[in-house]
Amino acid sequence: MVTEINTEMRLTQHFGLAELTKTRVKLENVPNEAQVNNLRRVCQWLEQLRRRWNNLYGEGDDPIIINSGFRSPEVNKAVGGVPTSNHLTGCAVDIRCIGMEQALRYAAILLDISDLNREDYDELLIEQKGRVIWIHFAVRPSGNRRRTNFKR
Repeated sequence: MVTEINTEMRLTQHFGLAELTKTRVKLENVPNEAQVNNLRRVCQWLEQLRRRWNNLYGEGDDPIIINSGFRSPEVNKAVGGVPTSNHLTGCAVDIRCIGMEQALRYAAILLDISDLNREDYDELLIEQKGRVIWIHFAVRPSGNRRRTNFKR
């Protein structure tokens, strides 16, 4: 395992490794090569989401903001993640949403991307805690379950 993050490493055009490994807890959070490859796969979906969002609803160059991506086991435990979380393998991201309408539109776009590309995702969950809303989105290398839900 690498012991530090290359803050300059780009996973795709608009997403960097530092953004996908940031955490608010002061614990080591460095993915291995397989986990970085999984993050790249998720970011390819995020690039499509970003492009379609901006073509349909955005201001032309709106970013997709990631609240959480890869989590080490220690970070996952500290933030209350489940022991089987896709975040542990670099297969999941939590996408910040400005309200329920944006969450629903993001979800619809991700479903369209899945159908158009004939690729499955593992989880597409709209989650809400108080007034904060985000999308938990996961894509595994194989065995995707196409699990979709709304969680409060």
